[in-house]
This record gives sequence, structure tokens and C-alpha cells, in this order.
Amino acid sequence: MSRNAAMDAARMEKNKMRVLRTALQLFAENDIENVSMPDIARAVDMDRSSIYRYFPTKMDLVVAISTTVWQEYSARGREIVYFKETAAERYEKWLDSFMDLYRNHRDLLRYNQFFNVFVANERVTPEQMEPYIRVISQVRKRFHEVYELGKKDGTLRTDIPEERIFSITLHLMLAAVTRYAVGLVYLGGTDPEEELAELKVMMMQRFTIAK
Repeated sequence: MSRNAAMDAARMEKNKMRVLRTALQLFAENDIENVSMPDIARAVDMDRSSIYRYFPTKMDLVVAISTTVWQEYSARGREIVYFKETAAERYEKWLDSFMDLYRNHRDLLRYNQFFNVFVANERVTPEQMEPYIRVISQVRKRFHEVYELGKKDGTLRTDIPEERIFSITLHLMLAAVTRYAVGLVYLGGTDPEEELAELKVMMMQRFTIAK
């Protein structure tokens, strides 16, 4: 690849990511349904045709955002060192990751809520969803490693099926932090942090074994 070609490719990638980041903010703030591709083009000061060069359809853009942001978040989680930790300790760190999402990534939680609704209501092909599914499957793979460790050290309830622990934990924790982030929970006099911490305690009591 020539120097000019490399520079062009780098510039295109930079512009593509600018579109993606801007769209993420617009979607998280306004709901995916309420933001059009022309809206995004104006926000990044590009021609509408330029946006479609990077993302041929709105669905392509929506899936690309989810794939990218969850891949980045998952990569940060992989940087955590699990040396000599028990399965229960690793499970607790997974629970803590949901707390981190609420504290530091509420825009991602809001976007993810809108993403789930948008994908359910629109026509999306398996080919479009494949990159996103591949990224999300890594979460399942990492929990499998925790469950297998639990069989060895006895700190995780492996008498409960692996899929059941994974599904209950993922759906309850993600639903709770999302509802607080989106504002779907009545907050009169309550502290979301305290309530989420209580949920974490209950999950630990249900699925781990003290040693």
C-alpha cells in the first residue's frame, strides 16, 4: 500500500469512527427511532452521501455501534488479572462490572436499551447481526471459564446449571442498571447505588459458596 493510500485509509477510518461516536451520543440521548441519518450527517458536518459510504443503512450503523462499544468494554475487562482468584471472586468482579456500567457508562446502557427495541422492531439480517453476536459470545465464553473453575475450587454453585446462573445474572443485573440509567425506576428517596449493591449481595449469596 502506498503512503497516500495508507493516509486515505487512515482518514476514512477516523471519519468512520467520528460518525460512530457522534451517532452513539445522539441515539443515547434521543432514542434511535428519533434520529435520522441526515441528523447524524449534520452533526458531523458531512454530506449525507458520505455517511452512507461508511454505513449503507441505519441498521448497519446501529449494529456497528453496539459491536464496537461492547468490544471496547469487554477488552477493558480482559485486562483484569485473575491470578490465583477463586471462581467466587471472579464472579463478584463480573457483578462489579455491571455496577461500573451504571456509574461510568450510562450512555451505553441507554443506547443498549434503545438498540434492543430497535432491532426487535426492524428487519435485521443474520449477516448484519453476526459481528455483534460474535462479540457478545465472548461474555458467555468467559463465564464458562469461571464455572469450570468453580467445579475445581468449590466456591461457585455448580450444582445449578451453568446456563441458568449465566442467564439469571446477566438479565437481572443488566435490567437493573439499565432501568436506573434510563430513568424507569421511581427514585423517591431511594439510593440506586445502595439498591444495586443489595442486588449484588443477593446474587453472591445465591450462587457462591463461602470457604
